[in-house]
Amino acid sequence: MTDREAPPIVFRDAALLDPEASALAAGRSILVESGRIAEIGDRTLAAPGALEVDLRGRTLMPGLIDAHVHVNAVTGDLSAIPEWSASYVAARASHVLRGMLLRGFTTVRDVAGADYGLADAVDEGWFEGPRLIFGGKALSQTGGHGDARHRGRDAIECCYCSPALNRVCDGVAEVRKAARDEIRRGARHLKIMLGGGVASPTDRVDSVQFSIGEIEAVVEEAENANLYVTGHAYTAEAVNRGLRCGVRCIEHGNLIDGSSVELFLERRAFYVPTLATYAALAEHGLEFGLPAASHRKVFEVLDKGRNALELAHRAGVEIAYGTDLLGGMHEYQLSEFQLRSEVQPLSSIVRAATSTAARLLRMEGQVGRIAPGAFADLLVVDGDPLTDLSALTNPEQRLPLIMKAGRVIKDALALVPERGAAR
Repeated sequence: MTDREAPPIVFRDAALLDPEASALAAGRSILVESGRIAEIGDRTLAAPGALEVDLRGRTLMPGLIDAHVHVNAVTGDLSAIPEWSASYVAARASHVLRGMLLRGFTTVRDVAGADYGLADAVDEGWFEGPRLIFGGKALSQTGGHGDARHRGRDAIECCYCSPALNRVCDGVAEVRKAARDEIRRGARHLKIMLGGGVASPTDRVDSVQFSIGEIEAVVEEAENANLYVTGHAYTAEAVNRGLRCGVRCIEHGNLIDGSSVELFLERRAFYVPTLATYAALAEHGLEFGLPAASHRKVFEVLDKGRNALELAHRAGVEIAYGTDLLGGMHEYQLSEFQLRSEVQPLSSIVRAATSTAARLLRMEGQVGRIAPGAFADLLVVDGDPLTDLSALTNPEQRLPLIMKAGRVIKDALALVPERGAAR
C-alpha cells in the first residue's frame, strides 16, 4: 500500500517543548522532510518549496509514547481471547490502535500479544495507529499470570494460531526455547511473568513465579540478541528477584518498598507504573468483561500504586508512562496523566511519556524528542503541557494537529491543505 510522499513542511512560530529540559522555546521553526525532522531554527529558517504553517505561538511537542499496552486485549476477559479468531481480534485491535493515535500516542510498546503482522500492518498503512514496538507473547509458568486456563481445563492453546497474549513454558530448557522463538518472530523485547496478577484466573497477586534459573535463561537469551527483558511483578520480592537476575524493566510494581528502589537505581532499571488500569478496572471492569474473581483482586493493588510511584519518583528512578488498559477501557489512556499528577509534577509525567520512554525502548534520537534526524512525530497543543493538565487530557479541544512520521493524522486547524504519507 503506497502513497505519494508528503511535501516538505515548515512549522513557524512554534513554542518548542523540550521534555528533558522541561522548557518551552518560543519563536522556533521546524522543517519536516521525508518523514523526519530535517532542521530546527528561528524565524529565518529557509526551505524553498516547503509548505509554510504558522502555529502562532502554539506549543509543538513530540508525540506521546505509551510503554505498556496490549492492543490485542480487546475485552476485559483475557481468558476468552484464545478462543476467538485471530483475524477477528486483529480487526478489533485496529480500532484500538486508531484510538491511541488520535489521543496523541505516536509510538506504543506492546508487552504481550501483538506480533509482526500487526506491526507490519501499521508500518505499511493498512492499519492506522502508533508505531508498534512489540514483544510477542509474554512467557508464563504453568498456573502463572499468563496461564489463562481455568482450573477445570487441561489443554493449552496453540501459541502459533491463537491470538492469546501469553505462552506457557516450564523449566530452563523450555523457557529458553520459548524466548528464542519469540526473538525469531521479531520481538523487540521479551516479557516474563515474575509474579501473580489481577486478570489471571488461578494465581495470587502475592505469588512469586519462575525459578531464578528460568529468569536468568530468558535474560541471557535476550541479551544475546541485543534485546532486554521486562517483567510483570507487584510485590517487592518478585520485583527484586527479577532485578537481581538482570530484568531491565518492571511493569506495575504496586507493592515495592525501599529495597526495590535501591535495586532500580543500582541496576539502572526502568519502572512502568500503570495506575490507569486499576482505576478503570475498579469502576468499569465488570462492564467490559473482567471476571468477578479478577475484579476482586483489583482492590489488593488499587490504592498502593500511588505510594509506589511516589517512592520511586522521590528516589530518582527512571519512570516511563504506561497504562495497561483492556477492552473498552482503552479510552482512558490519558487518565494516567491525571492519576500521576497527584504525586508528580506535570513536567516529570511529560518526560515519562516522551524522552524517558524513548530510552526504555532504545529509540533515543528517533522518538520522544524534537531533534534533527528524529521521526516527525509532532503534536500541536493549545496551551502549556508542562503546567496545564487539560492540555494533555482533552485532545478533542486542545490537540488540533497530530503528525506521525511526517504524515498529518489530524488537522482541526486546517493548517495543512495537502496531505500525503511519509512513513
